[in-house]
Amino acid sequence: MNTADISTWLRDVEHPAKGDKNIVELGMVENIGINDGTVTITLAFSKHRDPLAEYLIGSTKAAVIRNAPEGTKVEVKTIIKDEAPKKKPGLDLGEEELENVKHIIGIASGKGGVGKSTVAVNLAVALARLGYKVGLADADVYGPSVPKMTGSETDMPDAIMDGEKEVILPLEKYGVKWMSIGYFAKPEQALIWRGPMACNALKQMILQVRWGELDFLLIDMPPGTGDIHISLVHDIPMEGAVIVSTPQDVALADVEKGVNMFRNESVNKPIFGLVENMAWFTPAEHPDEKYYIFGKEGGVRMAEKYGIQLLGQIPIVQSIRECGDAGEPAALSSRPDGLAFLSLAEKVAETLY
Repeated sequence: MNTADISTWLRDVEHPAKGDKNIVELGMVENIGINDGTVTITLAFSKHRDPLAEYLIGSTKAAVIRNAPEGTKVEVKTIIKDEAPKKKPGLDLGEEELENVKHIIGIASGKGGVGKSTVAVNLAVALARLGYKVGLADADVYGPSVPKMTGSETDMPDAIMDGEKEVILPLEKYGVKWMSIGYFAKPEQALIWRGPMACNALKQMILQVRWGELDFLLIDMPPGTGDIHISLVHDIPMEGAVIVSTPQDVALADVEKGVNMFRNESVNKPIFGLVENMAWFTPAEHPDEKYYIFGKEGGVRMAEKYGIQLLGQIPIVQSIRECGDAGEPAALSSRPDGLAFLSLAEKVAETLY
């Protein structure tokens, strides 16, 4: 049982006064949480008391109990929201450039070296292959890798004047709009920036970019849980995050810190799921064999422990590394590695739509 399952079950709960539309379709399901066998659902009602509130609360509980494993407890909380849609929060500078972006998702990890950027780039390409409009902002300021992984190291984004404001135009390749701090620095140049300078540069790089109409804007976040992360989640209208890890205990220990950061009261952003990267090694000459070099299913256990859905398991395949170095993401292919990223993209889209 995961949040996607519960969301599907809740589509059976129709609002009699809204043309029999279900509560998911009406945007009333504000949050779904799973913890120690208890499902907590938050329903959002308008500021005017809904006379059918108690009916909908009871129907919500019944829909989950009817489908969930025996013994599952269900709690339904309610909040009051204005009926008029609110403008997305953000900085005054460039906030209008995000108005036509439906979902802003952070791709995060507790530590470096787990393949977060590889997953972010290939997820973006895979979503584009599925027909979605996608952009990716490389916010890994001290180790930007998008230019290398997309073969765009020698490219430079254009800038135009829109009235009195300068706007940056993202690069477009493989059906994705790309932006990275790496486009504005030499490949060998180290960005020796203090925290506030890095934060301001990243916010400008995201908020002053003409993204246009997007279904997904992925933000490849730096590893760890520092001030850049806090600044990004507070100043960018990020909807939530996807966590990337490898199966071994040393990586998972840091993933726990990342999970707790997003769930901290001062951040309070949902985690849409966990991606277990380098889940196993499969030799090209023996495609049916699996060698669990970094341990087996550590990400599976971590997802279960924190009530997070496991979005996908990505194997170690030589072609992923080769494609990244060559600037041609593996998600472009129909090999097993490409199909793994397509499966991940389908799961992410299913979770958010």
